[in-house]
Amino acid sequence: MSEKLALVTGGSRGIGAAVAKELASAGYDVVITYAGNEEAANKTVEELKTLGVDAGAYKFDVSNNEETVNVVNEIIEKYGRVDVLVNNAGITRDGLFMRMNKDNWDAVINTNLSGAYNVTQPIVKVMMKQRSGVIINMASIVGVYGNAGQANYAAAKAGIIGFTKSLAKELASRNIRVNAIAPGFIATDMTKGLDAEKVVEHIPLKRLGQPEDIAKTVKFLCDEGSYITGQVIQVDGGLTV
Repeated sequence: MSEKLALVTGGSRGIGAAVAKELASAGYDVVITYAGNEEAANKTVEELKTLGVDAGAYKFDVSNNEETVNVVNEIIEKYGRVDVLVNNAGITRDGLFMRMNKDNWDAVINTNLSGAYNVTQPIVKVMMKQRSGVIINMASIVGVYGNAGQANYAAAKAGIIGFTKSLAKELASRNIRVNAIAPGFIATDMTKGLDAEKVVEHIPLKRLGQPEDIAKTVKFLCDEGSYITGQVIQVDGGLTV
């Protein structure tokens, strides 16, 4: 086992899986969490193990506080420490606000925003005892600039940004750094329904981002960015310039 452990929520595929692999390549033991796709989670774990680290997957719903706290405490008990937390788990339930039902509002807020609270609180207690740690919250450019048809998602991601900045101020004295990454349009299952050609027209770099673009930013913030905290790093190909 490595002397350092990273926990990546929503780590079975897409951005989360890319982050898990990048951190494993850097020598972290990695625990991923997933909500439903056990096959994808097991596949990612096997790929992580080929990189020479210990890896595991735990299934739980981050929006359920009791379930989340119980499983996170189980992970802490097994590994004894958490050096990096990446709050990546998230969902979308898009629609114009005037027609958005309460269930779709609640589902996105509870998973994307309250889910980060549920996972982070027990881990912060461990990091404070360690007097070290890195927390990276996955925000979105939508949380910075808004987007029609995504009021629930934008509200949750804007909340993540405020959460990040507040935690950064609270935890800096314990050598715990907290940052957010705001991806633009990244080629994942979440963006499959987009008209890529139309989107790319508005991106100065003229391409969608790849999950690895986000993963490398996570790795930088974990290991090289030792004087960076409370920031929102926009990884969007220049879309919001």
